Amino acid sequence: MHTKIHTLEGWLAHCERLHPHNIDMGLERVGEVARRMGLRFDCPVITVAGTNGKGSTCAMIEAIALQAGYRTGVYSSPHLVHFQERCRIDGDIVQADALLEHFAAVESARTLNGNDIALTYFEFTTLAILRLMSHALLDVAILEVGLGGRLDATNIVDADCAVITSIDIDHVEYLGPDRESIGREKAGIMRTGRPVVVSDPMPPQSVIDHAREIGADLWRFGQDFNFSGDKQQWGWAGRGRRYAGMAYPALRGANQLVNASGALAALVALRERIPVTAQAVRNGLSLVELPGRFQIIPGQPTLVLDVAHNPHSVAALTANLDAMGYFPTTHAVFGAMADKDLGPMLAKIGPVVDRWYFTDLPTPRAESAAGLQQKWNALQIVAGGRREVHTSTHATPAEALQAALLAADPADRIIVFGSFHTVGGVLLDGVPRLQAKHLGV
Repeated sequence: MHTKIHTLEGWLAHCERLHPHNIDMGLERVGEVARRMGLRFDCPVITVAGTNGKGSTCAMIEAIALQAGYRTGVYSSPHLVHFQERCRIDGDIVQADALLEHFAAVESARTLNGNDIALTYFEFTTLAILRLMSHALLDVAILEVGLGGRLDATNIVDADCAVITSIDIDHVEYLGPDRESIGREKAGIMRTGRPVVVSDPMPPQSVIDHAREIGADLWRFGQDFNFSGDKQQWGWAGRGRRYAGMAYPALRGANQLVNASGALAALVALRERIPVTAQAVRNGLSLVELPGRFQIIPGQPTLVLDVAHNPHSVAALTANLDAMGYFPTTHAVFGAMADKDLGPMLAKIGPVVDRWYFTDLPTPRAESAAGLQQKWNALQIVAGGRREVHTSTHATPAEALQAALLAADPADRIIVFGSFHTVGGVLLDGVPRLQAKHLGV
């Protein structure tokens, strides 16, 4: 039946209909389809798991490898605006048409000899992108884990180097209620005898224990590699290699040095297979880009986009906002999933926000704008309502941003955060155009 599908939209709609659940943990089904497809990589594979910092770490490894002259492939999820953002080859987002033959190949393998295997949307699309990457003559493949690690579809590929970034409480219904159980799931991407870089400065013991149990080559932040820095520059030191006097990474925020340290450790761990020069490291880190990670859009008012969507990443966002300097009023456009730990997120960033614009999001998993407003009001009552904070509700992120732009003075700041859907909804509508409209340009 797949011969009737000729567009990426058609394939994505097909993937959405295939399986009753968005998430169905386990590698048996996806692994069997991969075997039928003969999926394999002929280059080093770096797999990156963690709660926060995965996308930034992948982007830094990619940027440095590109500067070293390597042909890179990156798989990351979710996307902000267009599905094809999930795959970059040689630094460029793939064209939608380039994915079609790979979706067809997954469907053929999935339905081989009438022995159909049900795949979730994530599993099906992951296999299609992995197949595209495996055919792209890459020098290095960089895979961002979608959820957890042990049972994530990306884990059907054996990583030559695993990276585990910061670990925090998220997706508890799938990964467990605490950092130790979540760490155990993330640790599932490690392989015996191969390097695993743990860039979380305070990793769960379960991560360290698993590395030792299976005999992985453990690189720990603070023991096997570390960074130092002052206001002007920073340096990195790891096993047998050091980089000094580097400019700060182009990705903003204090947490990015931890991510950059993990990225460098992964490249040093694989230096015999993909050596990189100090110049490639400097250039890569100075050029790295990743939309929606403390992304500051120039103009008036100042606009900050951040996909922070759990207490740990919202704490990092809050620290970064504090470091920006003084703004008369901070406006926040906020939409988030209902299964997130919303109370601590709102409480953490609450002190820096003067006006809230809560928004609905186009997915059943999202908390309603009204629900977010109620949670904020409940927090205010507990805190004794010490200051006047204006709130409003909106049907879409773009409408919420429009309301914020109309209310804001040029010297103010607007932050858009809470979910990929929130930031993506704003980007989809064209942020610069919205600002131009506001400025009367």
